[in-house]
Amino acid sequence: MSRQDLIADNLISLKNASLVGREEVVVSFSNFFLRICEVLKREGYIRNFREMEEGKKKFVKVYLDYKGKKPLISEVKRISKPSLRVYVKKDKIPQVLKGKGLALISTSEGILTDKEARAKGLGGEVVCFVW
Repeated sequence: MSRQDLIADNLISLKNASLVGREEVVVSFSNFFLRICEVLKREGYIRNFREMEEGKKKFVKVYLDYKGKKPLISEVKRISKPSLRVYVKKDKIPQVLKGKGLALISTSEGILTDKEARAKGLGGEVVCFVW
């Protein structure tokens, strides 16, 4: 079985693992997903992450975070897909749950949150929503 959307698969793995209370989850490697993990760590949605190698295959181990027993990642929604890319201008950047969630935007300066992209005046591709 070939994977069509590695980013969506990895995000869903994070969500599912956090909902069942796992401390960590191992997902497929991608440089783009590493940038997403950097933002999620900076924003406090995950504790940490690291690259792993097993022979010639690479993986990313993500350490999930919780507030008490409640997972910090309760839902993810992939917006821009390989079959349909979604781009926004700087003045049309979406807000997730009135600012309580996070929209990840792929910009010319890397992956930024919706707040960071608005502050820098950058538009780009809307990767996903996390809350």
